Amino acid sequence: MKLGYARVSTDDQNLDLQDRALREAGVERVFADRVSGAASCRPGLAEALAALREGDTLVVWRLDRLGRSLPHLISVVADLGQRGIGFQSLNDGLDTTSAQGRFVFHMMGALAEFERALISERTQAGVEAAKARGVRLGRRPVLSSAQLQHAQSLIALGASPAAVAQSFGVGRSTLYRSLRAAA
Repeated sequence: MKLGYARVSTDDQNLDLQDRALREAGVERVFADRVSGAASCRPGLAEALAALREGDTLVVWRLDRLGRSLPHLISVVADLGQRGIGFQSLNDGLDTTSAQGRFVFHMMGALAEFERALISERTQAGVEAAKARGVRLGRRPVLSSAQLQHAQSLIALGASPAAVAQSFGVGRSTLYRSLRAAA
């Protein structure tokens, strides 16, 4: 059985084009979402994935309708493959029910993994280079050193930490964390 999944990003977009193409490809039932592809909660996709059984095929109009990113797409399709379910993307010519389609998909997966490794290596090299230049990484301190000195003196004079934190417009835990870091 072929089940389809269609998605548009906004309510004012129309699912008709995808629905028609999926039905022409022999899809018996179409599941749909009207949410951004970046959204992690897609009820239509969850329902489609739950309805698929071994030997079925999930059909999408284009790859970007299914995955939030290439790693997410590869994860979803790999999970389908482990369950004995095929995957077909109409506009991208990808069909994992054939040997050639599985080969292309595995090549995409290898390239995505290689890309992730390169990004990680470049990021780590950039962090190391920044540290070597003396760049302070991370979020900027909420309170300046002058404010911290003033806060310490207020607390030493008997002011409650909660009142001091409120006077600086920060939470009490932020004040405590900043005072610990400055010590």
